[in-house]
Amino acid sequence: MGAVALSSLFSEAGLLSADEEKPVFSSLAPKEPHFPAKVKRVIHLFMNGGPSQVDTFDPKPLLEKYHGKQLLDGKYKNDKRMGGAAFASPFKFKKRGQSGIEVSELLPKIADHIDDICVIRSMVTDVPNHEPGLMMMNCGNIAQSRPSLGSWTLYGLGTENQSLPGFVVMCPTGLPTAQSANWRSSFLPGIYQGTYIDSQFTEPEELVANTQNDYLVPDQQKKQLSFIQQLNEIHRRDRVGDEKLDARIQSLELAFRMQSEADEAFDIAREPKHIREAYGDHVQGRQTLIARRLCERGVRYVQVYHGKGQPWDSHNNLEGSHKRLCRESDQPIAALLQDLKDRDMLKDTLVIWGGEMGRTPTVQLPVTKTQGRDHHADGFTVWMAGGGMKAGHVHGVTDELGLKAVEDRVHVHDLHATILHLLGFDHEQLTFRYAGRDFRLTDVHGEVVSGILA
Repeated sequence: MGAVALSSLFSEAGLLSADEEKPVFSSLAPKEPHFPAKVKRVIHLFMNGGPSQVDTFDPKPLLEKYHGKQLLDGKYKNDKRMGGAAFASPFKFKKRGQSGIEVSELLPKIADHIDDICVIRSMVTDVPNHEPGLMMMNCGNIAQSRPSLGSWTLYGLGTENQSLPGFVVMCPTGLPTAQSANWRSSFLPGIYQGTYIDSQFTEPEELVANTQNDYLVPDQQKKQLSFIQQLNEIHRRDRVGDEKLDARIQSLELAFRMQSEADEAFDIAREPKHIREAYGDHVQGRQTLIARRLCERGVRYVQVYHGKGQPWDSHNNLEGSHKRLCRESDQPIAALLQDLKDRDMLKDTLVIWGGEMGRTPTVQLPVTKTQGRDHHADGFTVWMAGGGMKAGHVHGVTDELGLKAVEDRVHVHDLHATILHLLGFDHEQLTFRYAGRDFRLTDVHGEVVSGILA
């Protein structure tokens, strides 16, 4: 009897729609950027912990001359970081590709694609510690709650697929340093927050739980959700502007829609054998392949973490740990670049590689073969490939020992401004009003780095 009465009420209110699959409303609908974009989507390969730039993409042969020696005189005498000694890279570098960019022997497969890559050797950040470093790289602020780059991207562009989250974060075996704060939406509506996936698992139903309903057939569930959402809409009409309520309602809609596409999107068994073999049958390979599959299906921003915690934080045994880490990531990343090219997707996909900081060219005394490097914020490497980037190009210079960036310094705010520019946004105009003022990802900082744009 109650259902009959409600049906009459909904009909009079114009809430009964013939199209039950159409959302009542959506903040995730595709949106036009400020100007024509170079890229439509982003894959951020996060080497959390801080990879060593002088062992990967920024060779410093002078370190061999001073290896094991303290640099306490001359032009380095006032550098507080020189309490230890110079530490030469245990790895060889070689010029690769037509561009002749030097790449470490640790990354031979990525080196095969160096002509598609723009290497930024002059990155700087504010604090050489993990949590503030991750907060700066992801959210543009070392301490305060701010929306992440992925959330700003989704807020600005919406998503091309209403049946999958527009912002997906994959980190195996748990959360990274600073945990979910890395993909927070903060004061942006909650629908723009990243969706976390524990990518240690292999089966789709383990990666994304509860995508199958064991009690209702799809038509029954669709009718049930439609009824609930109509009630939600009545509830919302008296609470206009309640963004948390809007986010909960839209999340319910998205959760239902994911049942039809999530299993397929996360099921890499549907890929041909040669594609799966190219990426590798391990965590890094599988999650990198999933990243391509998600982007192919309209997801705007995919972040792929290399392990939980700080796996690249090589304070000890740098040689052994970086060998292992590069071996785990070299093949999948090279496969991703090739796969995107083969599918004609690299031209409008931005691939970002890097960590929250770099590592010092010096080590603590005494110098041993199992020595490691400390945190370094004033001159490290990030590289980008894809639409709008100047391929086969090196931007910026660190000094002869790698102590600091000395030419064309690029702060994280500048990196963010440039990424938003590639997505079609003026970073000063992509704003959200909160607590009486307009906020943006770059706060009051940031300049587009025109030198890395094609």
